[in-house]
Amino acid sequence: MTDLTHSTGSGQADFPGYAFLKYVLEQIIEDKDQLVIEQQEDDLGILLTVSVSDSDMGKLIGKSGQTIKALRTLLRIVGGNADKRVNLKVLEPA
Repeated sequence: MTDLTHSTGSGQADFPGYAFLKYVLEQIIEDKDQLVIEQQEDDLGILLTVSVSDSDMGKLIGKSGQTIKALRTLLRIVGGNADKRVNLKVLEPA
């Protein structure tokens, strides 16, 4: 089992969907310095874990969860093009 984990700012190669997700989230949120995207790959696929500030959480999720649902759908398409399963997890603010 391979377990590769890294977050923004590391020197390792980015997994499929990372650059797309980072670009979209930087356009949506206001507090860009609080954005953290961690990448992890195992036998099940790629997991992108996102953490944003309290004030940006509503923008990330969207009305009735429509924004986050759309992002997950688009990431599955990006992953399909790379023959990888890409999932998105959002961490709740502390």
